[in-house]
Amino acid sequence: MPANMWDSSRIAQQHEIKEKYGLKKMRELWQAESELSRIRKNVREILAGRESEETGRQIISRLASYGIVKPDATLDELLSIGVDSLLERRLQTVVAKKGLARTLKQARQLITHGFIAINGKKVTTPSYEVRTSEESLIGYYKPIDLNAGVGKAEQKAEAEAHAGMPERQAKEAENSDSEKNENTEAS
Repeated sequence: MPANMWDSSRIAQQHEIKEKYGLKKMRELWQAESELSRIRKNVREILAGRESEETGRQIISRLASYGIVKPDATLDELLSIGVDSLLERRLQTVVAKKGLARTLKQARQLITHGFIAINGKKVTTPSYEVRTSEESLIGYYKPIDLNAGVGKAEQKAEAEAHAGMPERQAKEAENSDSEKNENTEAS
């Protein structure tokens, strides 16, 4: 949890990040920020000489396995990592970027409902951190048609638009809409 809960600029910035990465709750963002803070604290301890250089190499190799930094990164470079770097490696984000889902919300739903697998093993946690070696192994656990129901939503919106009209006008609007559709299909 943030130290200053009611800072309006922090709240606005966090909501923007939450929307950008399709996070369901602010807690998910706070956990990523906490992890980033832990990494930075460990790096500062190493740079101050209170921790061994071996610990620094372990941190770099771990972050490199997730594709957050390059394997030859320095400890100073680790201090400049942003929370975006961690959120980019979430399974939800990777699934959406690979095109397995149309939106981040749909990616989250597919994951939680058991449609996404890594190397054939079902993963139901949207916050799962994807290693670079696993990225090419992400696929569907069971077949799904992402286009099912797309037309129904458009039909429902159209019906709601015509709902306030008298019956005769609604039929005329419906007929003109179907004529437009026929003309576009013929083109």
